[in-house]
Amino acid sequence: MDLFLNAKSVRLRSHHDKYLVADEDEESVTQDRNGSSKAARWTVEFVPGSQTIIRLKSSYNRYLTASNQPFLLGMTGRKVIQTLPRRLDSSVEWEPIREGCEVKLKTRYGNFLRANGGLPPWRNSVTHDIPHRTATQDWVLWDVDIVEIQEKPSANIQHPPPIPHSDSLDFDSPSSISGKSAHFSRQESSDSYVGSPPKSEGRTIYFHVADDSGEVDDEAIEGYSFSFKGNGVDELAHKLKEESGLEDVVVCTRSPLNGKLFPLRLQLPPNNADMHVVLVPSASKVARDFVKLGINP
Repeated sequence: MDLFLNAKSVRLRSHHDKYLVADEDEESVTQDRNGSSKAARWTVEFVPGSQTIIRLKSSYNRYLTASNQPFLLGMTGRKVIQTLPRRLDSSVEWEPIREGCEVKLKTRYGNFLRANGGLPPWRNSVTHDIPHRTATQDWVLWDVDIVEIQEKPSANIQHPPPIPHSDSLDFDSPSSISGKSAHFSRQESSDSYVGSPPKSEGRTIYFHVADDSGEVDDEAIEGYSFSFKGNGVDELAHKLKEESGLEDVVVCTRSPLNGKLFPLRLQLPPNNADMHVVLVPSASKVARDFVKLGINP
């Protein structure tokens, strides 16, 4: 917890290289690649009487809140929103838990702050949940950038009494967050903070999802895209599955000669050239045709 003890405000970067931001409607919370805006800054407050439980306040003076509202009917994920409750209860409290070089933020009831990927409506959404699928385990991990350091008060300053807390629960002592990794060493004072994240290197990957016959209805449209810094086909396939939320797919490209789909198997184009790919379900007719032709997808 020494990281948050020294932090006055922070930015949280998700596994998808996007920042946790407070929307201007003063209610929604999403992910965005622009970490330079005030909406990506969260003020750190400690729950009175605890050095292990924090609250995070947005630039709109509202608290990051684990609501009971389902994100989608029939799904386990619950909405994470901004609220300003009359009395601060456990829904606005988060327990940081160290996980390697990153942090998980746990609610007082055992769920974790989760940055969702995949296709809309999941893309860029933020929920609290317990991840069950292996492919989404990393979606609850966050990098923490300290934007502003807490000034140490003088010894002769008297602090006001703590704000009464309406929902006090007894918990065992949580795992201690000790030490600072390289991710946590990027401390920035409010004076020196420029606010513009470093420009990402790599290529842009555009992708569409095909139907059972390999057809794409909206391929003329640019489609979904993300920045990819890797060099290998396997690494790209893994990233595409994360971005799309689909697991059993074959990554394909179109032949420049006849426009037909074929599995991406060799290497990526040189010089970080942008790529257009199509994700074909592994159980689809076109994927079975690959096998008949002796092409192992």
